[in-house]
Amino acid sequence: MGALLTLALVITVVWTLTERSPRSVRDRFADVEGLLNGTLTALRACVGTDNLAPHPDSIVQQLLATLASVTGAMVPAVVLGIVLIKLFALRPFIWRKRASISHAWSADFPGYAREHVDSDDAIIAVRFYNHLDNLSVVDLRARVHLRYLELSPHDGSLVVYKKWLKVLDEKGEPADERSWLAVERGAPFTVWIPVDAPVAALPVKEIQGKDLSRSVGAKLLVRLTARTVGLGTEVVDERWFDLDGDDFERGRFVPLEPDMNTDVWAWHGWARFDELLDEGAPPLPAPRTSEPSP
Repeated sequence: MGALLTLALVITVVWTLTERSPRSVRDRFADVEGLLNGTLTALRACVGTDNLAPHPDSIVQQLLATLASVTGAMVPAVVLGIVLIKLFALRPFIWRKRASISHAWSADFPGYAREHVDSDDAIIAVRFYNHLDNLSVVDLRARVHLRYLELSPHDGSLVVYKKWLKVLDEKGEPADERSWLAVERGAPFTVWIPVDAPVAALPVKEIQGKDLSRSVGAKLLVRLTARTVGLGTEVVDERWFDLDGDDFERGRFVPLEPDMNTDVWAWHGWARFDELLDEGAPPLPAPRTSEPSP
């Protein structure tokens, strides 16, 4: 609307300057009511509900009227396209703003945590949740790709490489993807991505055996695919994390502390969903011997 109003103002100004009138240019622009009426008429023409009446001998006014008519023919189609995109583009997932990087022993898998209790390796956690109340999502799958650019050994040009990264599956073991059968409303989900190397400082320079010290434009792509109950359609969402940008932070995310006796949105921790555990907070509990599914 701002662009259309600006176009209408421009048309009105040029129209006023080129109109054939015994009045001087100063008197024409002094007529505030006439300028306002002309602007509103031009605006209606630009949205396709009115037409301008140019002087038959004025080429400039003919061009302005044609511009307004073409714009008025295109605007309804553009607006309708935007409305349809908003209606049918399903984005059921809300992502945590940053991916957190913590020690591998802090992962929510007791077996994996025990294996790395004496290791300095790090692990990346990407969190998200389903925020839709009237749409059930099932069979959620998450996959992670690493995209980076390196110089070609043949001609020295930059070449785009992609590497499929391993994530921890429901057993806490490295796998090509992580899957969930049910996707509860408001329940947080975490994709754990092993780094298989220590991360002393950001940005990450090595991940799953790939040395990124000579790479540029390194990014992580986390892609989610799921199906909707009833509609039977596939829902796809993804998020890019720039390894050289501000998309990563060191530390463990704040837990939500689920309470089965209250509504999911009343769980403690939602207000700090994008924050990390305080440095002065008590240490994480030791890994348990049981193997619950996180």
